[in-house]
Amino acid sequence: MNTIKKFFYLCIIPYAMCILPGCTQTRQQDIPQYDNITVVDQLVIDENSVPIFPKKAALTTDTARRFSIELPKRCEVDWNNQNVVSVVPSEHIEIIRLNTGDELPELQVSDYEFKDLTVRRALDKLLEGTDIAVVEESELYEKITGTITAGELSDAVELMTKMGRAYYSYDAAAGELTLSHRAKWLIKMPKNETIIMALLDAMHGADMRNLLVNWHDKTVVFEGNYQTEREVAKIISDISSKKYMIAWDIDVYRVYPRTDNPIVWMNMLPAFGDKNIRMSIPGVVGRALVVSPEINTKTLQEFMAQQANVVLISQGTFAIPNGWQSRFDIGQCGKEERLETDLIIGATGTYGDFGGTNKIDAKIVLRTSQGELSSFTIPSSIGDNYVIVGIPTHSFVTTPETLVSPFAELVVFMSPRVISIADNAGIQQSNELIGDALRDFLND
Repeated sequence: MNTIKKFFYLCIIPYAMCILPGCTQTRQQDIPQYDNITVVDQLVIDENSVPIFPKKAALTTDTARRFSIELPKRCEVDWNNQNVVSVVPSEHIEIIRLNTGDELPELQVSDYEFKDLTVRRALDKLLEGTDIAVVEESELYEKITGTITAGELSDAVELMTKMGRAYYSYDAAAGELTLSHRAKWLIKMPKNETIIMALLDAMHGADMRNLLVNWHDKTVVFEGNYQTEREVAKIISDISSKKYMIAWDIDVYRVYPRTDNPIVWMNMLPAFGDKNIRMSIPGVVGRALVVSPEINTKTLQEFMAQQANVVLISQGTFAIPNGWQSRFDIGQCGKEERLETDLIIGATGTYGDFGGTNKIDAKIVLRTSQGELSSFTIPSSIGDNYVIVGIPTHSFVTTPETLVSPFAELVVFMSPRVISIADNAGIQQSNELIGDALRDFLND
């Protein structure tokens, strides 16, 4: 009996061994085959896998952060329709404080004296016997001293809050006069977009960042304190009093020589003629050439293309009131991220009498986050252009080694324009001076 059992076991085991490989083969055929399998943190990743990403912080995405309605206005130049002189009508720029609340009661103030009191204590004393309570949003420490002989309550409150560098709003229903260090204003801007851009640049220069610009109704809303109000009022007064503004249209190129030699800029003389090269101004780095209108973006690119590959890396425009300063950020208007993204072109300029002739007297500064790279003082006539050459691209390289050729360089083309702000009320829109009108203007 035992012998029979052993024989049965011996027979069934080989049979099972024959079956199992077949089963294994069948199951392997059911498993999908992949050419590329990657194991990351014990997870199998293949082309059919659903990507798994780490959780991101709640930050504005890069493309949303870069969105700006101003960029198309700043970063595009129509070189085919450029006017070196244009005339715009003088317009009133109005600033209005918002959220002032209800009007104060028509009460009279007479023989009221306050000495070395905070604004709140002075107002508490003034409003004794009325139903008006004084509330502070934040504590005001400024102390005031003065006397009001006679006048309206609203005038007295306005005077006292200004003395204390504070602002008030009145809620008639609650009977509360609220004091604050800060306020909100609306500026009604002129219609000309170049002047609007100059005003915004001036406000940015005064470190005002949270500007809400409505380009449809030409208004700007901003918040600030007493010092902010004073700075904005000065900017508006200055811009309103200017007869001229200066604007620059800019192209910025990176130039790659085709050989192991730098561009020979002296070849511009036989190429264009010495009468078209007006001035040559050396800087600590680079050289600024003042050139005639014959040398423009098209002819300059044609000249450079004979010796090198030319890539436009940034383009744009900026304007300043006469005698002011402003800047052009290459990275803001850059075609893509490049080494030169950090570069800023600053300009200070005036238009007027220069040794008996009307000229644009400008100082152009090239600056990075590491400091000033170079600067040029450039007096030029209307219609002249600037070409800044000889700025090595290696000036912007921050690594010990680079693939950029040592002969690659930055070239900046700048075309200045004058905007005349006319007092003539009959001018309804911008008028460009061209042809005989331009010649008459230049000869005046």
